[in-house]
Amino acid sequence: MSFVTDFKPEILWKHFDRILTIPRGSKNEGAIRQYILDFAREKRLEAVTDAAGNVLVKKGPTPGNKNYPVILQGHMDMVNEKNADVSHDFEKDPLIPRQEGDYLYATGTTLGSDNGIGVAAALALLEDDKAEHTGLECLFTVDEETGLTGAASLESGLLKGKLLINLDSEEENAVTVGCAGGSGQDIALELEPARQPGHITFEIKLSGLKGGHSGVDIHLQRGNAVSLMARLLNEIPENFSLRLVDFRGGNMHNAIPRESFAVISDKKEKAEIIKARLAEVFEDIKSEFGSVEPDIKLKISAGAQPVKAYSLDSSAKAIKMLLAIPHGVAAMSYDIPDLVETSSNLASAKIKDGKLQIHVSSRSSTASALQSLQRRIEAVTSLAGAENITLGGYPGWRPDLKSRLLKTAKESYVEVSGKDPEVYAIHAGLECGIIKKKYPDLDMVSIGPQIEFPHSPDERVLVPSVADFYNVLKVMLRKIGE
Repeated sequence: MSFVTDFKPEILWKHFDRILTIPRGSKNEGAIRQYILDFAREKRLEAVTDAAGNVLVKKGPTPGNKNYPVILQGHMDMVNEKNADVSHDFEKDPLIPRQEGDYLYATGTTLGSDNGIGVAAALALLEDDKAEHTGLECLFTVDEETGLTGAASLESGLLKGKLLINLDSEEENAVTVGCAGGSGQDIALELEPARQPGHITFEIKLSGLKGGHSGVDIHLQRGNAVSLMARLLNEIPENFSLRLVDFRGGNMHNAIPRESFAVISDKKEKAEIIKARLAEVFEDIKSEFGSVEPDIKLKISAGAQPVKAYSLDSSAKAIKMLLAIPHGVAAMSYDIPDLVETSSNLASAKIKDGKLQIHVSSRSSTASALQSLQRRIEAVTSLAGAENITLGGYPGWRPDLKSRLLKTAKESYVEVSGKDPEVYAIHAGLECGIIKKKYPDLDMVSIGPQIEFPHSPDERVLVPSVADFYNVLKVMLRKIGE
């Protein structure tokens, strides 16, 4: 137990405090699944696990209510991200909470409030004897963060309820009624080995960027460490003999890269000119990003003669291709103010097995716009001679502003906070779109507490907003039974 258990409501925070100790990165949900199943067994609740590893826990209606189950849905997994100088093993080490003012963080890592708070809220409602409801079907899905595969594999007929409240939104006093669809592309460029007589290596590290969620934070125009590294390398004079030795940047498909690392080789006598040019371009980058990226850092060190490197031609193609792949907002919505319609995230790049391997994730609330952006990326990569494979995507969720459940949610927020909630769609993938495709008659909304900077070590949750979120849930469940 930690200080987290002292927060209100205690019935929710005790579960989140326990969740902080359980490894639950995507595709490693075994321990958190067992925690939920053990809880259900202890409370004598019916629980089933489907073939994908999703868990459904059921509870009958409270006395005086008809049997009309409401589905509460969240995902068990989290994004495992940490700062480079932090020693943390996500396979076994607990997350270390820390508090600053009204915000709860983890220490040097992601907090997992996305979607740990939603999971804790569902467990709390299953346990809360003061919560009135018409019956609960609490669905906990796997592998949301790396492709929503748990929801995609959800068995037809498993859910009986007709109303679904997704617990994975990240803005207080707001109701989400729609989301973007998305898809990824895997790109591979063959690199030609080459000799480099008289060369030395230059190790270049770009760090200190904020990163963030590639959907929720893409409009903030933060720096992408992979794109910026390509920009730096591209500015080394063309008459130099730059050869790539190594390149690494980014990790998760839905996180904006915060760090990148490159090793190049060139002639020893060019060392001071290369360092000076990189430093000059870096100062331009710092000036451009200003207060958006105040902690960006560049480190350059010259080393020994490289063991291996890649040819001038393939190195140039790799750098220019990375520079040309679009990252950021491609289009804003014509229909919903301030909503990003289409974007791409140059999520990761690394040299492995003699190839530069790249992943780009793209999103859009318009299917044709998503396809057009991906065709543009295909055009760029094909000019470099790279292989480009488009991966299976996930559908968006079209808003229904006449939804009965939306009306209940709005009334509940007014009862709890005294003010109307914001109603909006998000430029991120929610499992609602996939579940809606499997269960087209579902009426659904998504709500949550205030969670900021998810998918990065700066992730934080506003503690007072969690109580409001939980109270709104309880009021919604009560009103559904009225």
